[in-house]
Amino acid sequence: MRPRPPREARRTASLLDRSASAGGAAGTLWRQAADVLAGNRAGSSTVPSRTLYPHQWSWDSAFVAVGLRHLSARRAQRELETLLAAQWADGRIPHIVFNPAVPHDAYFPSPDFWQSSHAGRAAGAPSGRETSGIVQPPVHALAAWLVHRADPEESRRRGFLARVRPRLAAWHDYLLTRRDLGGGGLAAVVHPWESGMDNSPCWDRALRRVEPAPPGAFRRADLHHGHHADRPTDADYGRYVRLAADYREAGYDDRAARHEFAVEDPCFNALLAVGELALAAIARDLGADGDAHTARAERIAHRLLARLWDAGAGVFRVRDLRDGTLVDEQGVGGLVPLVVPGLPYAVADRLRAALHGPRFRAPATRLVPAYDLTGHAFDAQRYWRGPAWYNTAWLIHRGLLAHGFHQEAARLRDGFLTEAGRTGFAEYVDPVTGAGRGARRFSWTAALTLDLLRTGT
Repeated sequence: MRPRPPREARRTASLLDRSASAGGAAGTLWRQAADVLAGNRAGSSTVPSRTLYPHQWSWDSAFVAVGLRHLSARRAQRELETLLAAQWADGRIPHIVFNPAVPHDAYFPSPDFWQSSHAGRAAGAPSGRETSGIVQPPVHALAAWLVHRADPEESRRRGFLARVRPRLAAWHDYLLTRRDLGGGGLAAVVHPWESGMDNSPCWDRALRRVEPAPPGAFRRADLHHGHHADRPTDADYGRYVRLAADYREAGYDDRAARHEFAVEDPCFNALLAVGELALAAIARDLGADGDAHTARAERIAHRLLARLWDAGAGVFRVRDLRDGTLVDEQGVGGLVPLVVPGLPYAVADRLRAALHGPRFRAPATRLVPAYDLTGHAFDAQRYWRGPAWYNTAWLIHRGLLAHGFHQEAARLRDGFLTEAGRTGFAEYVDPVTGAGRGARRFSWTAALTLDLLRTGT
């Protein structure tokens, strides 16, 4: 008798088999994307990349869960549950959950830099898991709701929504209380990494206030797997290290920390508004009243318009909380608020126009560049300073559909799927040449490919 394959191999084969009904190019792309997620699985979670990012990342896992729901609803639920198990008592969801089996020198900043279980003790860091002390954009409630909808019966059988709802509510409460550093009803990010768009020129002005950590104070593991032309400069990395170290020395206490860098980011807060709408849907599915979450989503959207909308430019901008002014740079984060339902039509239409204008219509990709193509700091290759990313394209695609811009949504979807397959599920794309850049076989690229193949229009 032929021996049965190992349990993990059987599970992987099952996931791949679920795409067998799809034929042609779409079927091939589906199987390839599923294979990427199977290959990047690490226990109950998924690493973004086997080389450059060997741990669990916060918003990466949310995007991964969105795609995994089409392969295995249970596995998608476990992706989010594993991340939420490392939540801090103050409500924050850390941007990295470290795998103790991975050597410390495989990634920097490593667990011994963040020292979360010691330095973050007063803020409620878990004692049994090492994490970073900062956060990433709050896309988790939306992901949880989409995962539930993929298989409501399995979700209810496992009590998925009932278990994640209080954790997601605590996460949003943290952002809207401890992180309302500007007093305007929006959440602030206190490190460029928290925005998810780490190296955007939108942060340059605020970063100039930060004295970089000396080069000898840190060792960059990212350059072992990424090309130097793609990655942040040493000077910028030194500023990132300084900000993280200062936050750590303040015990990750948002009220005690000085916050040399503190900004209100339109993408971050748009996702918070969408997350509140997802929490409202979750509450109603559980038989509770979701009106408070709906009202909070409306307040966030109103404050987003009042504080970050630039009517002259037709985009949302970043607000620097040290001087209270809007930053004179245009990044893709200023277009992502299109994902918020109920924006005034005039605002949504201006955002659509910006997508077609010279600043964001790239010559070699239908994805959206991370930064203004005409901007003084544009760099077609360097991380978030020009390249086009798949996760922001997915968010903008949702926004276009939400506001009835179906033709533009179809164009973006078609470009996404074509380029995901052509680049081997690259991390991002050079908007001038169309070349894939960064890591290959990148998890969120593969996961969101699955989602657009199954649900996109």
